[in-house]
Amino acid sequence: MANYTRIEVANVMKQTGMVPLFYNSDLEISKKVIKATYDGGARLLEFTARGDFAHEVFGELNKWVLKELPGMIMGVGSVTDAASASRFMALGANFIVTPVLREDIAIVCNRRKVAWSPGCGSLTEICRAEELGCEVVKLFPGGIYGPDFVKAIRGPQPWTSIMPTGGVSPTKENLEGWFKAGVTCVGMGSKLIAKGADGNYDLTKIESDTRNALSIISALKS
Repeated sequence: MANYTRIEVANVMKQTGMVPLFYNSDLEISKKVIKATYDGGARLLEFTARGDFAHEVFGELNKWVLKELPGMIMGVGSVTDAASASRFMALGANFIVTPVLREDIAIVCNRRKVAWSPGCGSLTEICRAEELGCEVVKLFPGGIYGPDFVKAIRGPQPWTSIMPTGGVSPTKENLEGWFKAGVTCVGMGSKLIAKGADGNYDLTKIESDTRNALSIISALKS
């Protein structure tokens, strides 16, 4: 069961402005990476469930986070059907992120008042997501559409909250483009949670980049 309501999750998205996203099949590696983002100030993380037995890893990971990282809100991404969404919610997922707009996922999430962010690529899809109760719409793939798309959408729909994922990096220039266009928050994956030359995750850099990105976002939102 989720520990945070969809409104609480949406508020943290708006307050912090960033959702790191990450997947690794190794539980211990996942713990270290999430701890690095947490120490850098992140309070949301999307576990992109893209591998076999991902639900088992998430279940154990979420138990650890609840015990060791107070205030960290764990969600699950890359969910493509209602059955998978229900499985992850049973394991404590506080929000569900999808690459596409799926009404069956909206129904099961709304039933439990769990936040869900569907991947949308048109104004029609965005409107339908909001009709289905979505608080923060995922723009995906964000790099294809860009900040100008966000600005155009928020012209006729200033109430729409958008989270681009893909094409986002922890640099001032990139973040400035998105937030000046009017995004509510950004989803950031490999550009934030990067590996070093040795193929291992650079935990010190992940923590530093997370802290710097959140600082830039805070300044842009103020």
